[in-house]
Amino acid sequence: MRFTGLLSFLFLFYSTMSFGQNTSTPVIPNSCPVTKPAEQPFIPPAPHPAKPDPGGFWFGTDRLWTALPRAGVWRLGHYTADDPTFRQKLPFWRQDYDPHAQPAPNLTVSGRRIDAKAPPLLTDGKGSGAWTDDDEFIMTGINFPTTGCWEITSHFDDDALTFVVWVLP
Repeated sequence: MRFTGLLSFLFLFYSTMSFGQNTSTPVIPNSCPVTKPAEQPFIPPAPHPAKPDPGGFWFGTDRLWTALPRAGVWRLGHYTADDPTFRQKLPFWRQDYDPHAQPAPNLTVSGRRIDAKAPPLLTDGKGSGAWTDDDEFIMTGINFPTTGCWEITSHFDDDALTFVVWVLP
């Protein structure tokens, strides 16, 4: 799978999570400061593409970055029929990261709902090294116990990345 194929898959995965639901642009309350693209967008170092697929943007630094939805919204479903949480697969990139040398990366992800009380999000742990024919990254999964406004923070060694998304069913 080529890198652009991976991004297409990820954004297709995001969009298929809302299959059969109202896909109009949701109104995000002013109380939810979703992360938006910067005026000077982050551009990953080579060999990564300068732009992700349409509808998304790169967020972070060359030490740790991810692709976020331009609208600041994730429409999510349940991992299984009996799972009450809302599931998202979340890739991270890091300059010079080698999943073959570090298959169990030192990535941690935490999150808290900032517009109401809720239990913290659940994670798949430290993530897993992943790769395609032309890209290497870290993949992890997160489960939100509720929808709403969520602040997510990831750490890799001494590097941190925090962003806010509006989560809808």
